[in-house]
Amino acid sequence: MFIHKQKKNLPSTGKRFLISITVLGSAGPIRFVVNEDDLVGAVMDTAMKSYARQGRLPVLGSDLNAFMLYSPFAGTQALLPCEKIGSAGIRDFVLCKKPQIEMAITGDNNKASPKGSGSLRAFFNKSLHVKISFH
Repeated sequence: MFIHKQKKNLPSTGKRFLISITVLGSAGPIRFVVNEDDLVGAVMDTAMKSYARQGRLPVLGSDLNAFMLYSPFAGTQALLPCEKIGSAGIRDFVLCKKPQIEMAITGDNNKASPKGSGSLRAFFNKSLHVKISFH
């Protein structure tokens, strides 16, 4: 005796497409299907949950506000969490942590100056530095 479940014919809410999100520092991209009307914040949440469920490294955490999603092909401006994912017309994205700038009070002036921005520059210089030996 088989119980036959009838599929509900739901109206189509928009186009669905496959996106690929590469997490900076991870081995490979995460791929899943989204609606073009889904918000960027919801897509980031889905990507981070999928990333954690798969046990990937580095561990990201769960704070969406600490990350940004952008397209490597459309420039350097990050997508806003309230935008629709389909509005960009792009299917490949990069998820990375927002740069943390600590403000330090300097001396007598009580002026705030960014501290830590040099560490990001040092990281890039180290990663791009190639040692060439002529033996």
